[in-house]
Amino acid sequence: MSAVVRFRTLVVDDEPLAREGVRMMLASDPEVEVVGEAGNGPEAVAALEALAPDLVLLDVQMPELNGFDVLARLPPERLPAVIFSTAYDKYALKAFDVHALDYLLKPFTDERFHEALRRAKSQLRLRRVSELSARLREVLDVSVEATVPQASAGALAQRVAIKDVGRVVFLDVDEIDWVEAADYYVEIHAGGKSYLHRETMQSLEARLHPERFMRIHRSAIVNRKRIRELRHEGRRELVVVLACGAELRVARSYRERFQQLA
Repeated sequence: MSAVVRFRTLVVDDEPLAREGVRMMLASDPEVEVVGEAGNGPEAVAALEALAPDLVLLDVQMPELNGFDVLARLPPERLPAVIFSTAYDKYALKAFDVHALDYLLKPFTDERFHEALRRAKSQLRLRRVSELSARLREVLDVSVEATVPQASAGALAQRVAIKDVGRVVFLDVDEIDWVEAADYYVEIHAGGKSYLHRETMQSLEARLHPERFMRIHRSAIVNRKRIRELRHEGRRELVVVLACGAELRVARSYRERFQQLA
């Protein structure tokens, strides 16, 4: 039998009872090893530097240094996977800006906690595969394209946090039908609704999986699974028809990507 792969986890919260509750929920998971805990920002920085955990469950509001300050003290290459927790939803957008895997709003249920934990473990497994592939490339001296995906799995978005009127909408990327450029914003179309999201087209495209989403125009990205029809109009025009009914023209420079679909 193969050994269980365990994810080294650090628990950070300024409330002892909160740390105990998290430890109890983690205790039943054989894939998780709690390697330490911290009760304030400076302790968290020291523990992260000393223990180098795979995952940190990090409270946002703490004495001296908050959760965001803690992460800012570490070099990017030393950052673990992060699940934030806080009693205030005003920090949600900033949490995703620093690439947190999830954001738990206190008080959260056991079910919501384990949902976040499952997502974190999935991302950590992908990250380990990517790291192993990189080491194999060095040993075998083969090309990147032959061994790993072009984008790091850990850098790809699973959800987009969209600030709407009086609320924050967490949208799974698989729900997206298509994305439209709108100056310094993008307009995300999903399930018959549209959301204005403050992010550039280039930035969002870099976070979307290239096998699920494709650029059809400098101002439009579509979800491949939502493509229902490709329609030729005359000799030069190609139109993508999505399952939601949207009809979008494909720019000439992007038409070659559709040859395998047409």
